[in-house]
Amino acid sequence: MKSLPRIEIAHLPTPIEEMPRLSAHLGGPRLLIKRDDQTGLAFGGNKTRKLEYLVAEALAQGARTLVTAGAVQSNHCRQTAAAAARLGLDCILVLVGNPQESPSGNYLLDLLLGAEVVWARSWETRHDDLQAAFEAAREQGRKPYFIPYGGSNATGAAGYAFAMQELVSQGVEADWVVFPSSSGGTQAGMVAGARLFGFEGRILGISVDEPESVLKERVARLATETARLLGEDVSFSADEIFVDAGYTGEGYGVMNARDREAVQLFARYEGLLVDPVYTGRAAGGMIDLIRKGFFSSHETVLFWHTGGTPALLASKYRHVLED
Repeated sequence: MKSLPRIEIAHLPTPIEEMPRLSAHLGGPRLLIKRDDQTGLAFGGNKTRKLEYLVAEALAQGARTLVTAGAVQSNHCRQTAAAAARLGLDCILVLVGNPQESPSGNYLLDLLLGAEVVWARSWETRHDDLQAAFEAAREQGRKPYFIPYGGSNATGAAGYAFAMQELVSQGVEADWVVFPSSSGGTQAGMVAGARLFGFEGRILGISVDEPESVLKERVARLATETARLLGEDVSFSADEIFVDAGYTGEGYGVMNARDREAVQLFARYEGLLVDPVYTGRAAGGMIDLIRKGFFSSHETVLFWHTGGTPALLASKYRHVLED
């Protein structure tokens, strides 16, 4: 297998813990949690694993500025800003949201970490606005390196292929791995890594915002690209990808009653904090599936915590969580 350049900035391996009280409360399967909220970079999260490979590639290309985009409470943008600060790079974030919003949650951390924020004109124009910011940085001689949404290309997804190697090495046998899926990079890396490193459980992405067919096709394509980047001639089809898009609710970043209950249950039964946008939504989906009997009571389900806890302190979610 081909090795890739890597900058070691994550605290790895992340621990795996039991969730006995939540499992007993739900009357369902054995529940475990993989703590990628503890990867260590500016409150941690799954993007740190991706950035180890993306930033290494950027440095190899002589880049001096990281350029990426996301919603105003983007976990990916916060971790990218932190990686740039740690390695002495500039960072330009193209954010979608309200420029008049009081800095809180991830947005506050972006500013604290020294990122330069460019506001997208709208959600529909964000791709054009991101391209414009990249071109402007290049014209200014800032040697920009483009990081896609969520760090979701083959280089970034490789971080989660190797995360599956880590999981296998930890000796935990899980029948299911459940986590939030949106831009598809984390799931694609897991799917590729499961095949390459012999993980035999099933990998279920709970869609945060995308239709099932869109996410399955995206993950299959990116998993294939990731495996081939690593030197393995492996292909994946959409039919092999497990996605549940039944919990997208009112849309991205709109917290509903199921999301809120999941945040509360994880906090009150296990002392674990999950965020309102990604892990809370995936946790809500997992809890609902347990209640419906989707998982056998004899199975082991591992919830992969992808981070995002600063969003709990964002002003837009405060009133919902206080109710």
